[in-house]
Amino acid sequence: MVPTGAYGTWPSPIDARIAAAHGGRPEYVGVVGDEVWWTEPRPAEGGRRALVRRRPDGTEEQVLPAPWNVRSRVVEYGGQPWAGAVRGEDATPLVVFSHFPDQRLYVYEPDGDTAPVPLTPVSGVGGGLRWVDPVIHPDRGEVWCVLEEYTGPGPGDVRRVVAAVPLDGSAAEDRRAVRELTDDRHRFVTGPRLSPDGRRAVWLAWDHPRMPWDGTVVMTADVTADGTFTDARPIAGGEEEAVCQADWAPDGSLLFVSDACGWWELQRIRPGDTRPAGLCTGRAEEFGGPLWKIGLKWFQPLDDGTIAVIHGRGATGLGILDPETGQVVDAPGPWTEWASTLAGHGTRVVGVAASPRSGYEVVELDTCTGRTRVIGSAHDDSVDPAYYPEPQIRTFTGPDNREIHAHIYPPHNPDRIAPDDELPPYVVWAHGGPTAHVPLVLDLEIAYFTSRGIGVAEVNYGGSTGYGRSYRDRLREQWGVVDVEDCAAVAEALAAEGTADPARLAIRGGSAGGWTAAASLAATGVYACGTLLYPVLDLDGWAAETHDFESRYMESLIGPPEDVPGRYRERAPLDQVERITAPFLLLQGLDDVICRPEQSERFLAAMAGRGIPHAYIAFEGEGHGFRRADTVVRALEAELALYLQVFGITRPDVPPLELRK
Repeated sequence: MVPTGAYGTWPSPIDARIAAAHGGRPEYVGVVGDEVWWTEPRPAEGGRRALVRRRPDGTEEQVLPAPWNVRSRVVEYGGQPWAGAVRGEDATPLVVFSHFPDQRLYVYEPDGDTAPVPLTPVSGVGGGLRWVDPVIHPDRGEVWCVLEEYTGPGPGDVRRVVAAVPLDGSAAEDRRAVRELTDDRHRFVTGPRLSPDGRRAVWLAWDHPRMPWDGTVVMTADVTADGTFTDARPIAGGEEEAVCQADWAPDGSLLFVSDACGWWELQRIRPGDTRPAGLCTGRAEEFGGPLWKIGLKWFQPLDDGTIAVIHGRGATGLGILDPETGQVVDAPGPWTEWASTLAGHGTRVVGVAASPRSGYEVVELDTCTGRTRVIGSAHDDSVDPAYYPEPQIRTFTGPDNREIHAHIYPPHNPDRIAPDDELPPYVVWAHGGPTAHVPLVLDLEIAYFTSRGIGVAEVNYGGSTGYGRSYRDRLREQWGVVDVEDCAAVAEALAAEGTADPARLAIRGGSAGGWTAAASLAATGVYACGTLLYPVLDLDGWAAETHDFESRYMESLIGPPEDVPGRYRERAPLDQVERITAPFLLLQGLDDVICRPEQSERFLAAMAGRGIPHAYIAFEGEGHGFRRADTVVRALEAELALYLQVFGITRPDVPPLELRK
């Protein structure tokens, strides 16, 4: 007989260290010769990103040992940090990569005897030179990529161009050896893709105040015999049309994903044509997503003329699109989320996917047989799946009868049942972005709470991606209103239907989700406490202090500051501290350049002396998003301690959290 235990007191084999070991996911898959390569996290090694290769015989090994860290800082969120190729009669593999500590590009022959060789100069003024989204052109002896160059000490003193870096190392000591292929007319660009005949290049560009999910342009240029770009011109996209990826098909057609019809859909411009035609219109689902990082991919042209596509509404799947018929055949398997990275080689397609029963793993589809298989994972699953939560896909009704999408994870533990007369505590998780979404996948941080008897509700509030542009645009000038209302509506609905204890509701979020959590504590009385991870708290300060990429994001989320200055003060948690009466935990990375620690410090200073119990934990060496195992462990244990203390749950195995007033 299963013992009875109060919610929150259940023993669990999923401790914080196990959850931390599962942090991060494989990213940036590619094919080098006959091998599949990708990057994956190493939380126990200071959070570095390792580059991994899988040989044809199935063996796996690191391409680069520690401390090499394959990660770019372009637009701070980075993007595609490596490119591989083979050259010579013996098909020697070659890799070019960005090393996180110094942000230089390096070239390396992993089967040779030499160490990585720098290709680009040491960074200079203001953080200097950064590189992302490389493509190796061995015949030209160059790697083409995006160059981000800081020209002064401020976050806005920056220019970005498409550049060509020589593979012979001549630019390692001489910046002048880098060829700039475009001018800097656009504030932001992605890396160029060369047409099959080598005569044209395509890339994306956009400018302040737009974010890439607001409006981008598709740029093309003719490429001369010496690799110079001429006649650069926009051919698609615009200020109100967001294109998130562009590439060439084997027949020379230009493919791109545009949301001009209200959903991200695949478009094609055939050789000789000037107008695009939709390849899979009218499906009311997304074939793309928000371009938070440079070089993300939602489609991959294949040699036989078909196209591998990531698509779906809310959840996503991998399909093979026939561009002549518009038919999409989905790959079999349990996966409910495919990350925005794809690679193709012959009849193989490789991506990264996860499900409610499995974390993110590298998956290969054989398009000839239709079979899928897992070929790589960032970690070994040491947890009994019996302790995994069982998610529920729910749609709630919010203010103005608007739909709210959410994933509900009730408390679950095979070793305990709760008393019949007790309702469980719940924590509402607000995702970051805010132009993003939470996928329906296994997350051991969620399981850390649900296996102890605390439910989790992940809310894809209005403004989230995956449900079309109109759903995404609900947050325009409504940040701090719609997201707060939608999270509260889900929490109150769970309480009203008897799923959650109305007296034991909490909210937590990181980055933009931290803003929603803090704004919710100020604007509603729904929550007994909250956890704020590296949050946005001070709108005026954030816009002045944050990085260039998001420095004008507020103009779409809140409104132009010159037009609505009062709105900034009405919504910012820093300016509403007198309305916050619930305890909170604030977690902050001291190296965060997106949500700087000064914001948290100003917020704490404003809260001082108000008598509200709170705790502040700052982490040396952590930036925006925690990557180190020890940090994640400390943060999770502190968060659990907050809920236990506020909800009145006694657990002798959890040290109390020191709350100050």
